[in-house]
Amino acid sequence: MGFDYDITVLGGGPGGYVAAICAAQEGKKVCLIERANVGGVCLNEGCIPTKTLIKTASVYHNILHAADFGVEGVNADSIKVSMPKLQKRRQAVIDQLVSGVKGLLQANKVTLIEANAHFSDIHTVIAGNKTITSEYFIIATGSTVFIPPFITLEGKNNIITSKEALLLEKIPESAIIIGGGVIGIEFAYLLNTLGCKVTVLELLDNILPMVDEEVSAIARKRLVKDGVTIHTGAKVGRVKDNNVFYECNGAERSISADVVLMAVGRVPDTEGLDAQKIGIEFDKKAIIVDEFGRTNVENIYAIGDVNGKVMLAHTASHEGIAAVENICGGNVKVDYNKIPSCIYIEPEVSCIGLTEKQARELYTDIKVGKFPMVANGKSLTTGDTDGLVKVIVDGNLGEILGVHICGNHVTEMISEISLAMSLEATFEEVIATIHPHPTVSEAIPEAFMAAFGKAIHFK
Repeated sequence: MGFDYDITVLGGGPGGYVAAICAAQEGKKVCLIERANVGGVCLNEGCIPTKTLIKTASVYHNILHAADFGVEGVNADSIKVSMPKLQKRRQAVIDQLVSGVKGLLQANKVTLIEANAHFSDIHTVIAGNKTITSEYFIIATGSTVFIPPFITLEGKNNIITSKEALLLEKIPESAIIIGGGVIGIEFAYLLNTLGCKVTVLELLDNILPMVDEEVSAIARKRLVKDGVTIHTGAKVGRVKDNNVFYECNGAERSISADVVLMAVGRVPDTEGLDAQKIGIEFDKKAIIVDEFGRTNVENIYAIGDVNGKVMLAHTASHEGIAAVENICGGNVKVDYNKIPSCIYIEPEVSCIGLTEKQARELYTDIKVGKFPMVANGKSLTTGDTDGLVKVIVDGNLGEILGVHICGNHVTEMISEISLAMSLEATFEEVIATIHPHPTVSEAIPEAFMAAFGKAIHFK
């Protein structure tokens, strides 16, 4: 049987468009179907616009503190952020990147169809008014905001999600953020820096639960120092008008604000896809895939947020490349234990691998090394010494089990550890790698040296 395409990708986010381009480069006839905007949530209403706004917040903060660096003549009372101009810049960044992705698809001869699509059988989808057949499909339809059903909504609520928060034309005087994960904490930093009184309500005992507790505690302390109120162990029960009612330490409490930002996470999005009708198996809302990214239907793969494994843009891109290689006869597996995460607050946070607590549950002998940014020369020159490099090592084999960092520029530094772990480098090989001076990255080998009592610049 002949098909219209060799591979058809459903969803044009960082997983989908990367998979489509990769497949085209392998000589396949490829179709990419996107129902909204090429680039997906990440490019249009997630990673990129959030970081664009955060950059302005950082610039604003630096100007207000110019006197700390010997710069005189700055009138702090006259400094303000123009939200309309900031929103114009945000959209310009998005437009440029969307245009770039479309250009890459065109250059690689990927057919782009902008329409809703649903399966009619395992080799056929209906996209708008077109019927498309394909030998293989890659589902990359992403995720959507999770609105928890256990939170009752009453009255006239000014509840927004991260999508609406990115479009604010005016910074509210006060905001309650429900959720202390990456999304909630990044918006807490952003809004607080721009002058909003922010309160974060997190159900768990710690914010940023994927980060080692000792490192996330540093981020929390800094946020609180800068004016953010954070309540952990806070279970929100209902929102009535502008009031949020929650339980904390066994007591019922309430708080009010101009805006309530729901930031408790995201869930896989397969709405309208009719995937279950053709026999694809799910675990709740996530499509079940094997270690190669394949669903239970042999010719259909699922990558990115829709499979519910690790909801990060770079994970989706990596899964997309792996899926294409496997369709082409490869045997590629994604190692989900070696995926870095980044949080864009000030100072930044990044991590990869196990936390100390997780490592102690799995290994009989671990070594933990720490190096504080206060002992790092480059951090001192930037005027910000809050932070820490924390490393976890297998004491028997020297294997790097996890690295968690808080400090300036650390989102750019975690790739070094990602590469080291992928190559199965030992802590000794990282120490033996010469790091330039003065850089924040010098703290990494020092932390590994500290794990064995041999740090040079800190006792």
